[in-house]
Amino acid sequence: MHGGDAESGLTGGLPTAAGNDASQALADLVPGSRARVVGVVVDGAPDVARRLYDLGFTPGTVVDVVRRAPLRDPVVYQVKDYEVCLRREQAACVRTVEAHR
Repeated sequence: MHGGDAESGLTGGLPTAAGNDASQALADLVPGSRARVVGVVVDGAPDVARRLYDLGFTPGTVVDVVRRAPLRDPVVYQVKDYEVCLRREQAACVRTVEAHR
């Protein structure tokens, strides 16, 4: 690897959230919650990080949890001006902090 740290190498050069104690995974939020994205954490899957960034899960973005499927997976999120449906495994990669309404 040339230049940069090992963590950015795992995400294809994309910034990631460190293990922040105050943050929680998007997958852990309940419908009706609002959160602000602080980063994306992936373990050796830069394609997943890139896809989440492309879908709008970038640091500072406010996300609303809209609804869950009956078996809790997948979940619909309001990101910017559209809705995105993610599986829990994907949503677990997005780190968030509480955002007030």
